[in-house]
Amino acid sequence: MVAEKDLEAALDLVRAEAAGPVAGVFGPASVTWRMDREAVIFLGAGRALLLQLAHPWVAAAIAEHSKTLADPIGRFHRTFDIVFAMVFGSLDRALLSSRQLYRRHSMIVGEMPETVGPFAAGSRYRANDIPALRWVHATLVETALMAHDLVLPPLSAEERERYWAESRLFGALFGLTGDDLPADWSGFAAYTAAMGQSDTLTVSPAAREIAAQIFGGARPWLRPPRWYRALTARMLPERMRAGFGFELEARDIRAADNALTWIRRVYPKLPDRLRYVGPYQEAQARLRGEPRPDWMIRCLNRAWIGRSQMDVRGKG
Repeated sequence: MVAEKDLEAALDLVRAEAAGPVAGVFGPASVTWRMDREAVIFLGAGRALLLQLAHPWVAAAIAEHSKTLADPIGRFHRTFDIVFAMVFGSLDRALLSSRQLYRRHSMIVGEMPETVGPFAAGSRYRANDIPALRWVHATLVETALMAHDLVLPPLSAEERERYWAESRLFGALFGLTGDDLPADWSGFAAYTAAMGQSDTLTVSPAAREIAAQIFGGARPWLRPPRWYRALTARMLPERMRAGFGFELEARDIRAADNALTWIRRVYPKLPDRLRYVGPYQEAQARLRGEPRPDWMIRCLNRAWIGRSQMDVRGKG
């Protein structure tokens, strides 16, 4: 378990390694900013969510404690509000978001309703459990890189190592220490490969139901398009794809291929104001000494985080 004192010790490390009070944890020279500013990273959001659901503790916690199905847009905004604040917020904002996430996780405890994989019915789950946090962190890190490399020039080996070093600092915002995470990219790749084959990842009935609701669309106007569902399924390891019951027909594959072809052609030509997420543009404005982002950034922030300004709490 990550105790509060463990989190504070990890945040001391973040302060020592951070780019600066205004630049935040990573700053404009980081690989993390360069990758996470891209709106195209959203191509991997479905994959990351499904891989998290494949952990029985995560699926049980979402089924019992989350409003994902009742308020999917709100869930989207809350998730990206936390992540973008950690990545693009000022240092104080990132640390605040880390503590808020920890407190939220501290309230998520319960018992497994049934035996799933190695987790017996009645065994307790805790959101601040280190192995569970390590897996959630891994899904975010790996999927962001995969989505980036689907559309944009892939990172070099040296850039990938830098990205992982920065991702270890990102993990500290979850309360994870250097001992909790692999030392380099090859170690991280080995960890994700081992998890993919481990029965720790077992798709439970709760996980399948949540996935079916999200990707099948209880509300037609919220249903992801066919190409996105197909692309998400293709990005999953085969065992996970089968566990969730995804079947790819020829027309699904064609839809995903056609969409990717169009995105790869059009996306790199978009102006930065449309291509980069609002929180990144707000961070750049902050570095220029502009305390309030302009109207377009505020509109983009509304779409990404549900508020007009990342570094101000309240209604925005």
